[in-house]
Amino acid sequence: MIDPKKIEQLARQVHESMPKGIREFGDDVEKKIRQTLQSQLTRLDLVNREEFDVQTQVLLRTREKLAALESRIAELESRHVDNTPKEVLKTEDMQ
Repeated sequence: MIDPKKIEQLARQVHESMPKGIREFGDDVEKKIRQTLQSQLTRLDLVNREEFDVQTQVLLRTREKLAALESRIAELESRHVDNTPKEVLKTEDMQ
């Protein structure tokens, strides 16, 4: 969720940068700007930095586990081939 204080600050900056004639409408303009910013930013479906960092760590751990599992499978497959009698291997190669 986006920090409401940041949206309020951004709305104030937009309001202050508007021409003087429009600013004279007062708080209604700033309120509308704030509402528009909030709704548009919500539509973007953004995540905050903390959520992003957590998911990055989850992804890194998952990759590490995957690499370990791939290594383990390769080791087990090589053991299996090493322990298979030679005549079975020859028969399999002929088929």
